[in-house]
Amino acid sequence: MPVTIHEQSEQLKAAAAKRLPSEVAEAFDRSIQDLLDQGIPAGALKVGDTLEPFALTDANGATVTLDELVASGPAVIAFYRGGWCPYCNLALRTYQRELLPELAAFGARLVAISPQSPDQSLSTAEKAELDFTVLSDPGNRVARSVGIVFQQAEAVLEAQRTLGLDLAQVNAEGSTQLPRPTVLIVDKDHTVRFVDVQPDYTARTEVADILAGLTELGTI
Repeated sequence: MPVTIHEQSEQLKAAAAKRLPSEVAEAFDRSIQDLLDQGIPAGALKVGDTLEPFALTDANGATVTLDELVASGPAVIAFYRGGWCPYCNLALRTYQRELLPELAAFGARLVAISPQSPDQSLSTAEKAELDFTVLSDPGNRVARSVGIVFQQAEAVLEAQRTLGLDLAQVNAEGSTQLPRPTVLIVDKDHTVRFVDVQPDYTARTEVADILAGLTELGTI
């Protein structure tokens, strides 16, 4: 049986706890707890809502629209923080390995969206050997329309800089805001048929849950 994303994330967290400087680990832990306390934003899209049309640039500089993504079937849209995030990479690789091969049966397309610049998105796609579309969302415009954007605390930004990460350098338009990890399934009418928002950025939507959402959509 495949190892779940949750199990992989727990292993990653245990390793990080041993490796990271204590002050950095504490800043990250406080950030996670703050996000858990906030929970899912009240304004986040829900099943039955409509996703606003968008046009974003892919890792190779081409424009991709929502209409294109749902032209032949539902779109599975995964919002992630960036290629610098080990939990994001873990999830994207799992989707590549376990989810992507199953999508043809549903006529579905997989796309991942982050606030990274197109160059950074290309790096993510190449390093993770992804065969699905990776899009850049400058200023988190699409993520904001979904209602999942949050501002990182200055203590977290400083902790990230300690590790050599400056979000303002890797994100398009110099943004230091991020999307909560979220998966949507959207049909050809742009209607949201499945939504899973993770307040804890170390957690991700499991492949089994996405496939269950697609199966349910096929029965509607």
